[in-house]
Amino acid sequence: MNEIIRWERDARGVVTLTMDAPGRSANTLDSAFRTAFAEVVDRLEAERDDISGVVLTSAKRTFLAGADLTEMLAVGEEHVPRLTTELDGFKTLLRRLETLGRPVVALVNGSALGGGFELALACHRRVCVDDPGLRVGLPEVMLGLLPAGGGVTRYVRLLGLAAALPLLLEGKRLRPARALAAGLVHELAPDAATGLERAREWIAANPDARQPWDSPGYAIPGGGLSDPVVRQVTAAAPAMLRKRTHGTLPAPERILSAAVEGMAVDVETAQRVETRYFADLVTGQVAKNMITAFWFQLNEVNAGRSRPDGVPAREARRVGVLGSGMMGAGIARVTAEAGIEVVLKDVTAEVAAAGRDRIAAELAAVVAAGRLAEADRDAVLARITPTGSDADLAGCDLVIEAVPENRELKNAVLAAAEDVVTGSRPDAVVTSNTSTLPITGLAAALRLPERFCGLHFFSPVPKMPLVEIIRGRDSGDEALATAFDYVRRIGKTPIVVNDGRGFFTSRVFGTYATEGIAMVAEGVLPALVENQARLAGFPVGPLAVSDEVSLSLMWHIREQTAADLAREGRALPDHPAFPVVDLMVNELGRAGRAAKAGFYDYPADGPKRLWPELTTRFHRPELEVDARTLRDRLLFAQALEAVRCLADGVLTSVADANIGSIMGIGFPPWTGGVLQFVNGYGLPAFVARADELAAAHGDRFAVPDLLRERAAEGRPF
Repeated sequence: MNEIIRWERDARGVVTLTMDAPGRSANTLDSAFRTAFAEVVDRLEAERDDISGVVLTSAKRTFLAGADLTEMLAVGEEHVPRLTTELDGFKTLLRRLETLGRPVVALVNGSALGGGFELALACHRRVCVDDPGLRVGLPEVMLGLLPAGGGVTRYVRLLGLAAALPLLLEGKRLRPARALAAGLVHELAPDAATGLERAREWIAANPDARQPWDSPGYAIPGGGLSDPVVRQVTAAAPAMLRKRTHGTLPAPERILSAAVEGMAVDVETAQRVETRYFADLVTGQVAKNMITAFWFQLNEVNAGRSRPDGVPAREARRVGVLGSGMMGAGIARVTAEAGIEVVLKDVTAEVAAAGRDRIAAELAAVVAAGRLAEADRDAVLARITPTGSDADLAGCDLVIEAVPENRELKNAVLAAAEDVVTGSRPDAVVTSNTSTLPITGLAAALRLPERFCGLHFFSPVPKMPLVEIIRGRDSGDEALATAFDYVRRIGKTPIVVNDGRGFFTSRVFGTYATEGIAMVAEGVLPALVENQARLAGFPVGPLAVSDEVSLSLMWHIREQTAADLAREGRALPDHPAFPVVDLMVNELGRAGRAAKAGFYDYPADGPKRLWPELTTRFHRPELEVDARTLRDRLLFAQALEAVRCLADGVLTSVADANIGSIMGIGFPPWTGGVLQFVNGYGLPAFVARADELAAAHGDRFAVPDLLRERAAEGRPF
């Protein structure tokens, strides 16, 4: 008796196969499932004459989860023969199912991603329950892999190359309605019971069902490889892909190769092509980095690994946002989009209303693009109340200060807001969206520092997925838990770090910008600096990002840090970047993008371009430059600073470090994050390379004792 897949045949000869692994919250495509599935396929073939059709569904909340990623992490070159045999064996089972000679329907009554959706793709029809929380798709590329169960082959044959590639290369996970529009499912049902009845009706009406690619006269939608339009796609796709990834992500390139090569051969051969490319990816370091970060560590972070234990969940119902500029308006928008009432406070009601108008304009563009209904837009705006009065903050259970990075200004608005909100809600929590100012220092202006913490958003707020929660010296667990629950409620990922100047993300990110500027100071061509950063996998070069952040802000933070350290009897170490920043800001008046002049020019009639005089002033043609060293400097500067954050106690979690660096400051995804980059490089090799960089470029590349000790002990992060 098969305990994992239940077999029920009705009076009409329809066999319903219900996946229901005992003692498990989800069905998983593991070895036990594959064995059970093989038994079912054998029985279907043996009893085919007594069967009119098959419905495949699930008794769990999900349809079927993909392969065990813990096993994927352990796969080495020596395991490839066994892996290849297993993959090809499973794909043979799917092929036997779709060529059974009887109609097979997948009733997708829960999310089906990766291998789970590949099983559904092997069915002749897919009926999907119209559940807003349900997702289908093949997201393997996000983990550095490709779909290994025939997904590439079937997507291309089902949709055509041009339609399949975006879904495969971006790993899109689609809601039911979008999956229907894309052609990945055939119909939607309001619930599982209705879906089951429709599946049985379709079986009765289509006794000779078969896959499109197994039907006489079949042609791939959109044309085969000889079609002129398809030839254009295959000619342009590699260049477009390289422009996006700069060669740092092998999975999209392998997916493209498998998709195109598979079009030239039969289904079975195309699937073997997939297997070879999958084996190449799964044994590589990039996939192991990405699986570690984007599966295990991201799930760990979102599940509350850094949330204080024992604090009951708390739902923010009314949130005050202090400051209606770009950051404040962004925070107000995502809060209102999550269904939370927002009081948007600024110096006057008119200024606050202008912030709300900015949100309205942004949402109007989303409506025009067809991604938001007008009624939903109106509901979001109705939740935002602009005001110039602190009194209107009464009743807020959470306040987020988002005014400019000025300690005196922040102290004043935080104290005023605390007086109002704690008077009406003694359990209210007050937070600061500061990127650099220590939370413990800001807490000195408040009566209840235990109900205060940092809540650092990233710009632009609606797009950036991370929020950094900062625990000050006196921040209580209730404040941190409230902040954590709010961040999850608005659909973002929270990391929790301890207090310190620049915390984690700003501290590490600053080393990226300053290292790029230091290269310019040495005489490296500015264009080479920017290009090598992109070839290392960074989304934006260090000079461009410095302009975005503002060179004047960088200078201000430097001056503020120097003054604070002087009061403690310490001196701020010299850095070769800051004479350049001083020149740009204080002598040349080129303060960054907001000033329309920085390392780049910002002409009104065209795209930005590097300021030509930057090369004239700093470039040294005689300088010997090694491209790999430039990339290493940008990567190592941040990784070393992250290790220092861990040693200083600012970081308390390797997962927070890796996820925070990728999702907050754009550290290259292929690395798996700042500390996983060290692991993947190999700690002894990393230490040796850092020592070389320190000898050539200074103490900022000095290896922290913590890292040297772990390297000696063979203890990765």
